[in-house]
Amino acid sequence: MKFSVYQISRQGGRPRNEDRIGYAYTQESGLFVLADGMGGHPEGAMAAQLALQTFSAYFQKAAKPFLGDVPKFLTNALMASHHQILRYAAEKGMLDTPRTTLVVAVMEHNCMHWIHCGDSRLYIVRNGQLLTRTRDHSYIEQQAHLGQATQNINRNILFTCLGSPAKPIFDLSSPLQLQEGDRVLLCSDGLWCTVNDNEIASELAAHPLNQAVPELVEMALRRGGPRCDNVTVLAMEWETPDAFESTLVSSEDMQQGFFSSTIQSGVPDPTIEDMDDAAIERSIAEINAAIRRAAERNP
Repeated sequence: MKFSVYQISRQGGRPRNEDRIGYAYTQESGLFVLADGMGGHPEGAMAAQLALQTFSAYFQKAAKPFLGDVPKFLTNALMASHHQILRYAAEKGMLDTPRTTLVVAVMEHNCMHWIHCGDSRLYIVRNGQLLTRTRDHSYIEQQAHLGQATQNINRNILFTCLGSPAKPIFDLSSPLQLQEGDRVLLCSDGLWCTVNDNEIASELAAHPLNQAVPELVEMALRRGGPRCDNVTVLAMEWETPDAFESTLVSSEDMQQGFFSSTIQSGVPDPTIEDMDDAAIERSIAEINAAIRRAAERNP
């Protein structure tokens, strides 16, 4: 397994950067994660960090050296991430919960799978053309997909995310067979809100990742101006040549059972098992009860 990877995160004009990115890999599998902590709610950075840590912990536990059932892994890890955020809020007695969007890709057996919740996106460019991208879980994207007018809809209003006291809605892809030179880009809305899909695809197609990704980020920062959102990008090129100048990862010489990750460890409860509907409902009940108790203490 050989791929090149480039990641960058810029604060923009916000008081803090609440985006988080990272990747991990074994001899036979690769994990790429991007989370965008949501403003308007407390501790968005913590929600994003918990999501990354949970996915990393699940990946390290399950990839021996490959996952096998990738859709099950993605679904279980996403629900466990949601549960971790709710537990964190409940333990602190928070009146509002930390929240984050999330997009995750797994590369295994020459195929790419992905899952997303919210409006962080995944793009795939092949042979210079945009092959696919995720569809945001936002009201404006929903209306546009239905052919309805969108001019009076705030693009920032989402109908799902991780950390909300409701079971998250997510989209899970079918496996996509990768071809040499395919480029996969994960990004927060700080990029795509000012740089359109065609520009993203064109820049990725025209230059190596270590040139294209910084240029896209700088373009978003320039257009976003003094109040620009955080801009975060994680990009991967499949089976790139050895001459590539960015971080080149080859697992061919990796020892069996080894695991490498750029994601900070420290999941509060790494023993959490797969989340079924009943467990999620209990978690939601716990956080709602905690919110009620906090409200009673702070009328």
